[in-house]
Amino acid sequence: MTADDRLIVALDVPNALEGLKLAETLGDAVSFYKIGLGMLTGGGLALANELKGERGKRIFLDMKLFDIGATVEAAVHGLAQFDLDFLTVHGDPYVVKAAKEGAAGKDLKILGVTILTSLDRADLDGALIKPGEIKDLVQERAGKAFEAGADGVIASPQEAAMIRALPESAGRLIVTPGVRPTGAALGDQKRVATPASAISDGADHIVVGRPVWQAQNPRTAAESIVAELAAL
Repeated sequence: MTADDRLIVALDVPNALEGLKLAETLGDAVSFYKIGLGMLTGGGLALANELKGERGKRIFLDMKLFDIGATVEAAVHGLAQFDLDFLTVHGDPYVVKAAKEGAAGKDLKILGVTILTSLDRADLDGALIKPGEIKDLVQERAGKAFEAGADGVIASPQEAAMIRALPESAGRLIVTPGVRPTGAALGDQKRVATPASAISDGADHIVVGRPVWQAQNPRTAAESIVAELAAL
C-alpha cells in the first residue's frame, strides 16, 4: 500500500530509539511523522534528522513555541536550519509574526495552535480564557493567525469545517490532532472525529498517535487509516 501524507503519525514515545524502531515497523506505510516536545530531551531532533535526511520522511516538529517575539524568532531561526516541514507555535498573532520572520527563506511551514484538543470549556474557564463556545474561539484565533501570516493552523477536527469556511483559509493548511479511528479509545482527547470525517470537513492532514503505536500491529493500524482516506 502506498503511504498517504495526509496521515501524520505522532511518535509520542519516550526517546529516539523507540521512535526509530516504530518508524521501521511502519516502513513505507507512513511517510509523515510528528515529533513533539515530550521527546525533545530524548533525542527528538536527532530522530527528525534521521527520518528526514536518511529515510526521506516528512517531519512535523510540534514544539508549540510561546515566548516574547524576539525569543520565538531566534528559536525558529535555529530550528529552520534542520530543513523540516511543519513547526507549531501558539496562534497569538505576535508569536506567529515572529515565527514567520525566523523561518524567512526556508520552506518550514508555521502552524498556529488555536485551542488544544485536550481542553474543554471548563479548562478554559480555569485558565481565565474569555467566555464563549470553543468552536467560536477557535475560528476567531484561526482567522487572526492567518492574518498574521500563519501557513496553517492546528485545530480539532470538529472545527475544521468552520475554519475552512473562513476566506483567510484559502491556500492555508488545517492540521487536526484528536483523530480517532472508529472504536479507538479517546485517551486525553475531548474533541475528536474519525480520519475520514476530519478530511471531509476540510483538514489537510490528520495526526494519529496512540491508535497506531499502541496497536498490536502498528503497521496494520496505519494501513487501515490510509485505506479509509483512500476510500473518500
